[in-house]
Amino acid sequence: METYTAMRQFADSWALLAMTLFFLGVVAFIFRPGAKKAADDAAAIPLKED
Repeated sequence: METYTAMRQFADSWALLAMTLFFLGVVAFIFRPGAKKAADDAAAIPLKED
């Protein structure tokens, strides 16, 4: 029972903080300057002929 309590406290505090920071990092990565060109290039890959 002691292990469950410790894991629950970790999940409620540090794991939640880590997931929030990861989410904000992904959002910042997507909306960074220059991301549109990279996304457009990646989207055109299936349409390119060999």
